[in-house]
Amino acid sequence: MTPEGVMDIGRHAMEITLLVAGPMLVTVLLIGLLVSIFQAATQINEATLSFIPKLIGVFVVLMVIGPWMLTTLVDYMRMVLTSIPSLVN
Repeated sequence: MTPEGVMDIGRHAMEITLLVAGPMLVTVLLIGLLVSIFQAATQINEATLSFIPKLIGVFVVLMVIGPWMLTTLVDYMRMVLTSIPSLVN
């Protein structure tokens, strides 16, 4: 296996990770921003106030995009596992 092959597998793994984690991270970021704006407008300084909306947001994203995320990860793992024999040579 060449160093280029290792770098290609690592790059592809990082791309898949960002692609799968991206929707949840963006959701948490947006909900946190909205809760922060609400807290600033109402002058409520409660650190735990944003926890429940973020939890609900991640749950909704997992329910909506979860099947796609699972399919993407399974396809990637299938590609990696089926390419093992060619990587050994």
